[in-house]
Amino acid sequence: MQTRIAGPYDMARQNEYFGGWVRPADQPRSIVMAFPVEGWRHSAAVVLHQRGDVVEGTVHGAAGERAWQQALAALSLDEDGSGYPAVGEADPVIGALQAEHAYLRPVLFHSPYEAACAFVIAHRLRITQGRAIRARIARLHGEAFELPGATVHAFPAPQVLRRLTELPGVNAEKISRLHGIADAALEGRLDRTRLRAMPLAEAYADVKRLRGIGDFFATAIVLRGAGRTDALPDEPITRAGIGRLYGLPHDPSPAEAARIAERWAPYRMWCSVLIHATERRYRAMAA
Repeated sequence: MQTRIAGPYDMARQNEYFGGWVRPADQPRSIVMAFPVEGWRHSAAVVLHQRGDVVEGTVHGAAGERAWQQALAALSLDEDGSGYPAVGEADPVIGALQAEHAYLRPVLFHSPYEAACAFVIAHRLRITQGRAIRARIARLHGEAFELPGATVHAFPAPQVLRRLTELPGVNAEKISRLHGIADAALEGRLDRTRLRAMPLAEAYADVKRLRGIGDFFATAIVLRGAGRTDALPDEPITRAGIGRLYGLPHDPSPAEAARIAERWAPYRMWCSVLIHATERRYRAMAA
């Protein structure tokens, strides 16, 4: 399969910032992702690589085109980025970051369902601990794909997760929350298309109906699970980055940050990822 990329994009540079993708031994420039496909009838593994302004790949599993589109969405390649450079032309701060980071775009979870599971599992744990637990759950209960040069495991589909009563490293309360997430996914409440189409405040409110999901997790599930190209996350690292990069004497309030971000439309989420990545790197170098 192949899809032409709308706007500048560099998969190799994306991997520098987000990483974590499996690379087949026989295709070191390719990446592999495995996931339950929304609709929950199948799981799939997708191998992707970039050739110029085209992303090419192969779907392993029965889901075909649907799995391909879901993989593109996870890489923010289902969105038209042709207008992204114009934001940097109008805003020199964003333009400099786009040049430095090769027009970085958000990398999303494979689905809002997986995002919600990831945040619940990792709650009060280190990021590396949460990732290790999710990988173990995938190995034990997800579908395995034997590919040339790599073996990958999808996270269990919601109907599988719903049946599990014990998970290594996950306490009883978190398992109960995961069951609620699985139920919501099976009911269609966590469908990516649905959450993208809803007004943002309604999407947040709807996700917060899940047990154990508050404001922070709801925002992350909608923005990093469903993906909203023109939404601004209200979180402190991004606001601190805005304050530093725009020469403010203090970290901006949410309202101040929103006013500055108006010039980033219709790519406010993408620009906020540039700010966030830059601020995190700045802090790491200063430490």
